[in-house]
Amino acid sequence: MSIRIILADDHTILRHGLSKSFQQEDDFKVIGQAKDGRSTVELARELLPDVVVMDIAMPDLNGVEATRQINMECPDVSVVGLSMHSSNKYVREMFRAGAKGYLLKDCPFEELAQAVRTVVDGKTYVSPSVSQAVIEDYVSKPADRKSAFNVLSQREREVLQLLAEGKSTKQVARRLHISPKTVEAHRLRVMHKLEIDNLALLTKYALQEGLTPHEL
Repeated sequence: MSIRIILADDHTILRHGLSKSFQQEDDFKVIGQAKDGRSTVELARELLPDVVVMDIAMPDLNGVEATRQINMECPDVSVVGLSMHSSNKYVREMFRAGAKGYLLKDCPFEELAQAVRTVVDGKTYVSPSVSQAVIEDYVSKPADRKSAFNVLSQREREVLQLLAEGKSTKQVARRLHISPKTVEAHRLRVMHKLEIDNLALLTKYALQEGLTPHEL
């Protein structure tokens, strides 16, 4: 029986390339593709794949938040992070969100295939290159500063990401199915918690924290 996979990445060429590689393996079947975190969650909810191969830096909803929502709503779906980021912060937050694996985008396809098979067997997979990077990062910066993932609530992070991506208050409200007044309340709480008093600095913070991709 084939391992059913959803590919989540905002780069169409990368998704299509991975899809072709997976389809050449007898035990894999790509059943869906998504270009942002929110549609990835919706697709996972609808199709209930065995594995989601998840990029971190995606628009609308980043990979960490998407992983967290999938883990809560579809606990039988395993998420494998596939990212260009090797720092301790990203790896830690992905696993805290419920990911079962983490690799870098420059890894060989054979390693990604191994990771997918590993998590389907109920085990965790961390790329050796990521493991080394995490160790080096921990040694050089043992006292990691507080990040957006432990300072802000999930909803506050969602609002911050959408605002940082240029959405208006009304657009954010429609996207999250809440009132504009609620969006404003979240924005004010975010600014208070972060001690930031303008949108430009909020956007810079969102980029630094990996809440939104650097290329929008």
